[in-house]
Amino acid sequence: MSVMEVEINLRIPTVKDPLTDDKGVPIATGDVRFAKRFRAPKLPKPGDVMDLMVQPDIAFQATVVRTDWHEEKERFVVCCTYASPSMPRPHYLALMDDREWTCQPLWGTRVRRASKP
Repeated sequence: MSVMEVEINLRIPTVKDPLTDDKGVPIATGDVRFAKRFRAPKLPKPGDVMDLMVQPDIAFQATVVRTDWHEEKERFVVCCTYASPSMPRPHYLALMDDREWTCQPLWGTRVRRASKP
């Protein structure tokens, strides 16, 4: 069976016990996406549920929203949403610290790596 490399573009929900900025305002997770290259046995389709990982050993599921060919990247970009309605803070911190996942701000939003309290 051949595998293909795709890029996961992950939207995460509100974080339980969210991090706050310097002014004490919760950091809005809706303003960022997380991206990672992923080797898939087949092209994921809308509605598919994918098993994903965050280092060191956090497994989670994401639901595929859409799959688009990206000409410049020469690969499919699979847009997903975190399957649960909220994300535990330790999972969010692990996602922010995992160098395989890249945090991509939307609309020019400035994003900083999370610092552990």
